[in-house]
Amino acid sequence: MYPVSRLAAVQEATAKGGLDALLLTPGPDLRYVSGYDAKPLERLTCLVVPAAGEPFMMVPRLELPAAEASPASRLGLEFVAWDETDEPYALAAARLGGVAKVGLADRMWAMSSLRFREVLPGAEQVLAGSVLRELRMRKSPAEVAALREAGEAIDAVHRRVPELLRAGRTEREVARDIAEAILASGHATVDFVIVASGPNGASPHHDVSDRVIRPGEPVVVDIGGQLHNGYCSDSTRTYSVGEPPAEFAAYYEVLRQAQEAACAAVRPGVSCESVDAAARDLIASAGYGEHFVHRTGHGIGIETHEEPYIVAGNGEPLEPGHAFSVEPGIYLAGRHGARIEDIVVCTESGGERLNNTPRELVIV
Repeated sequence: MYPVSRLAAVQEATAKGGLDALLLTPGPDLRYVSGYDAKPLERLTCLVVPAAGEPFMMVPRLELPAAEASPASRLGLEFVAWDETDEPYALAAARLGGVAKVGLADRMWAMSSLRFREVLPGAEQVLAGSVLRELRMRKSPAEVAALREAGEAIDAVHRRVPELLRAGRTEREVARDIAEAILASGHATVDFVIVASGPNGASPHHDVSDRVIRPGEPVVVDIGGQLHNGYCSDSTRTYSVGEPPAEFAAYYEVLRQAQEAACAAVRPGVSCESVDAAARDLIASAGYGEHFVHRTGHGIGIETHEEPYIVAGNGEPLEPGHAFSVEPGIYLAGRHGARIEDIVVCTESGGERLNNTPRELVIV
């Protein structure tokens, strides 16, 4: 999952990108490169990857056992343990030497960024994502297998949702049971649970509330988590507690066809914005264009949201290994809403859906 060869590929990309080094503190970039899911602490942990020379990792002595037990130990890195009275930023800068341009982890705390600016005053700071994005976007077969496993795990949860949804329960009560099911399915963490009933379904990022679910109401259920290997799941299905309003049933069928069209559009060389348009044009032609208020999808991997983004204006062509959501939605403010979301991987010949629960409206 975190191959030793990845570090050499990152060094090569760093050099090609015109950077002298990457500075990767705890977060997705560090985990992607090293496999170490380090705790984000005020004490500095930082993988230093020079374009030329030997990488090393600054580690608080308290965290050295955890670093040595992580997949990073297979990389042949030197772990530079620092003590409470040391100045780790200065130590890292001294070992790195003179540099003109460095890439900082995209999720680096401002505290760390500013400290590195102090100890490397002549170095331009840019985002490490400028050189890591191409590597992270193209998933390896092992990464695709991990995403497939995550998709199967979250599908198992959606299969349980009909037994949890019923009139008289609150969104929060249903969400609590879903969260337990996510962990029971093999996830290490629950990243989010959206249970949006009735008018709450018209808010794409509604969380949960104490609202009581009523008979005849649609309910949007968007759920995801992270497996122990670091790879994420994300899938949305829309349910109805009893027969839904006729208006809802009509536009749900439009949505289902739009989601199908966008998934069918996936193949190498097709632009990200073309996949977005496949869903958006169909929804607009049915008269619901103004009610589709977000992009069609986002990349997924060790983060739930990462590149590539399936959105108008993104002319980047899809490549085999790109993994992303396809999740058009229709939202009628004050009434109800619906969304259908699958994770799709671009293959050599088309697209593979990693979620396979029914996309037709499920009436419970």
